Parts: sequence; C-alpha cells; structure tokens
Amino acid sequence: VQLQASGGGLVQAGGSLRLSCAASRRTFSNNGMGWFRQAPGKEREFVSAISWNGAITSYADSVKGRFTISRDNAKNRVNLQMNSLKPEDTALYYCAVGRAAYSGSDYRTYTYWGQGTLVTVSS
Repeated sequence: VQLQASGGGLVQAGGSLRLSCAASRRTFSNNGMGWFRQAPGKEREFVSAISWNGAITSYADSVKGRFTISRDNAKNRVNLQMNSLKPEDTALYYCAVGRAAYSGSDYRTYTYWGQGTLVTVSS
C-alpha cells in the first residue's frame, strides 16, 4: 500500500494550497481518511477527517472554516483545500487511511500513512 501526498509548497499568509493524497495498490473506498500535521518541535496533530462516503467530516478548531476535506473514491484520492493560510499552519502534512468507515481525530485509529508533504506559510 502506498499513499502519495502532494500539493505542498511555500505560500504567503492569506494564500491557498490544495493538498492531495492518492492511494495505490489498494482501494480505500470503505475506509475513513484523515489529514494530520506535524510542525518542527511539536507533536503530530489532527487536522481533518472524512468518512468513507464523504457524509461525515470533522476539523480541528484551528482550521475550521478555512480548510475543506473531500474525497473521490473513483480515483482513490482525498484532498484538503486550505484557504486563508497562516504561518502557524506551517508543518509537514500527512494523509492517513483509517481502520473504520470513519476514524475521527485519534491517530491510533489510522493504519496507513503517507510520507508527508511540506507546507510553509510565510508572514
């Protein structure tokens, strides 16, 4: 199983980025998906999660109203649209596949992890 995250980069505060995570070698249309991030010197934190069919989504309070998670099961892909970016959003962003149809914010409920894509927001 491989999860390939892409879309990270350098952006000014207030700008936007769209992260994408593609899964290969296996379909995850029955699994919840999630995004987590880890900033330098900090612990990994939850960003957003989506259920297997997209009906349920959740967000960390710090990104609510600015980030939108979505998925395309036909393409085995999950996306994270990030708007109004702030310097504190700077981190390595990871996508993950949950064990259940919806896995929420607990990283222990995720079983496969991508390699991460770096997002840097300058002030």
